[in-house]
Amino acid sequence: MPGFTVSFHPEDRFFAFLRTVGEISCREGRLSGIPVAVKDNISTAGIETTCASRILEGYIPPYDATVVERLKNEGAAIAGKTNMDEFGMGTTTENSAFGPTRNPVDPSRVPGGSSGGSAAAIAAGLVPLALGTDTGGSIRCPAAFCGIVGLKPTYGRVSRYGLIAYANSLEQIGPMAANVTDANLLMGVIAGHDPRDSTSLDFPYLHTPDPEIRGMRIGVPEEFFGEGVDPRVASVVWEGISLLERKGAEIVTCRMPSMAYALAAYYVTCTSEASSNLARFDGVRYGPPADTKKTWHESFQERRRDGFGEEVRRRIMLGTFTLSSGYYGKYYAKAQAARNQVRADFERLFREVDVLAGPTMPTVAFKFGEKSDPLSMYLSDILTVPANLAGVPAISVPCGRVEGLPVGLQIMGRWMEDERVVDVGYAFEQGVSR
Repeated sequence: MPGFTVSFHPEDRFFAFLRTVGEISCREGRLSGIPVAVKDNISTAGIETTCASRILEGYIPPYDATVVERLKNEGAAIAGKTNMDEFGMGTTTENSAFGPTRNPVDPSRVPGGSSGGSAAAIAAGLVPLALGTDTGGSIRCPAAFCGIVGLKPTYGRVSRYGLIAYANSLEQIGPMAANVTDANLLMGVIAGHDPRDSTSLDFPYLHTPDPEIRGMRIGVPEEFFGEGVDPRVASVVWEGISLLERKGAEIVTCRMPSMAYALAAYYVTCTSEASSNLARFDGVRYGPPADTKKTWHESFQERRRDGFGEEVRRRIMLGTFTLSSGYYGKYYAKAQAARNQVRADFERLFREVDVLAGPTMPTVAFKFGEKSDPLSMYLSDILTVPANLAGVPAISVPCGRVEGLPVGLQIMGRWMEDERVVDVGYAFEQGVSR
């Protein structure tokens, strides 16, 4: 496919791509000639990478992220960089400095975030595969809202080298695709040890999805269907869980008390890490230069005020506060204690069951501007953040619709058992298609 390009323009209704590339490798491999979209916080040599932020406008990395290297080594065509919430901070892709992405299922609604551009590109049929990143649900949320498949791998299973950091201890690069088979293929390409990433684990991913789940124990925590979950979404997800039961799985209702603390622990942790990570964007090393005629303090303050969007500034301030003298023990230390409780709950449950199942998101995709206050937006992440706090794998697969809008079924698994999570998702997908 020499000369491959993507016919897409920013004025088109989905605005999934920030920029198209059309760069194709001459190598033969598992992805020969297949177009793959890359989220705009993953470094691409010679191609602008902005994290959808004005503060990085014009930044061109001198190197490829490890995952991009691996795509090229397998012959993939890098179709373009996809839109996102600025620095991955959001659930809707409305926080992009370059404009929102629209949901191809219903353009009046959000596609989810922060990997909304990648999900929309797949749902709109622009590309079959895309890379997203997941800090608190940023792969699974848009997958659910757009009706595609998104996998958050075990923390460390995919190299983070070349990912522009937001919250190091939580985020993970993962595959997005129209179906489980394709997501599994992409996972096999990007996973594996990378000596340039100190968090990388030496566990290659060589797997063929198996739909046989007879005898598997699937736990369903009551908290996954608690306050805030739309009853219509709950009903559709229970139908999906019943399908898995008909395929021979045993459904076990259980409790996960730490869910009461998970969201607060997540937001204290991620904002604290963001405060530290984003300190490097000072108008000197990255992005448009600061005004050197002013004092350093004035130019630094001005550059960050003008370069960062409202949500990014909010999270930096929250994180700086929680790490400040006198408040570290009151907030950050307690958040880490709560995080340990989440991990302990997963460990306890996985001694009794093989995977956990429930809704990916508490609602279907909402309309633009419908959730205007930050707290209501943060509450949308309640079902996805536990997997990030514990570092375990989780997948979202389409399991039905409510008034024509997609609903996602989320499957979480034991640490390093990404293959089993994929198998359950594949079994469900095969059951629906027959």
